[in-house]
Amino acid sequence: MAYVQVPKDLSKVKTKVLFSLTRRQLLCFTLAGIVGIPFYLLTKGILGTTLSAMIMILIILPFFLLAMYEKDGRPLEKVIWDIIQARIIRPGIRVYRTENLYRWIHDQIYEREVLGLDRQNDRKNDRATG
Repeated sequence: MAYVQVPKDLSKVKTKVLFSLTRRQLLCFTLAGIVGIPFYLLTKGILGTTLSAMIMILIILPFFLLAMYEKDGRPLEKVIWDIIQARIIRPGIRVYRTENLYRWIHDQIYEREVLGLDRQNDRKNDRATG
């Protein structure tokens, strides 16, 4: 009797369209072919076959990464966007700062009673108005 395993979590199963590839993979591989093959054919006479093939591989590599890379069920562009937000748009740890009201009251009392700053200000105001 034939035995077929059925995955427990069906949300992780992706629909395959052609050659057991998803729509996303087909689109990315097609775009890679549209960009890479003409580049190779146009530059192999100028740069040589080896160098133009290497450059073509570097040009096609982002398309393959977009098609195949997935972390925690999220595609590459979402992972990169999260990294950009965490490092550039909203960098670092925000410091939580509070204003200590008791310290402010203590400083005011110290200025008035010990330094006598408030009395000097009152005398200057009296002279200016009187």
